[in-house]
Amino acid sequence: MARQPALQDRISTGILDAAAAVLAERGPTASMSEIAAAAGVGRATLYRYFPNRDALLAGLIRAATDELQSRVAAADLGGIPVEVALSRLARAFLTAGAKYAVLAGVDKKGLGDSGELEAEVRRPVRELIDRGLADGTLRPGIGADVLLSSLAALLEHGLARVMAGDAGIETVSDSLVDLFLNGAADH
Repeated sequence: MARQPALQDRISTGILDAAAAVLAERGPTASMSEIAAAAGVGRATLYRYFPNRDALLAGLIRAATDELQSRVAAADLGGIPVEVALSRLARAFLTAGAKYAVLAGVDKKGLGDSGELEAEVRRPVRELIDRGLADGTLRPGIGADVLLSSLAALLEHGLARVMAGDAGIETVSDSLVDLFLNGAADH
């Protein structure tokens, strides 16, 4: 019986991975049938795990949050210079974001605790900004909330560049961290 939950987790993960890929390729108009086919399951199985499109999108939001948190944890942001930690954070965000980019255009109202999930994602970013303010890497006169919003905007723009094929994750990450830390002035 212990294997049953593991099997269910694998099926659910497979459906979510397929949904992310199909939605990225076909856009938000991709059908549940296309997603089921890509996952290698029947429509009945898909609907057993995700009874409707909103449930599937909520599952994708949770999966994206989990993956981003996992990548941020693996980036080991503590105990390293803030500049290095920002680069690792940007790469983690861009890598996870590229997989789940279709969620950027989704209205998340009514899809569960998306506000709580966003807070979970922002927490390590806020901690990093607070550390940068405390150690003098970041200018204290700007304020943590402004810095957090600025970094979030740069990351979103960076993700759009990656998704458009303008540049790779490494290049985009390096340029957005440089812009965040040094501004646009020609020093």
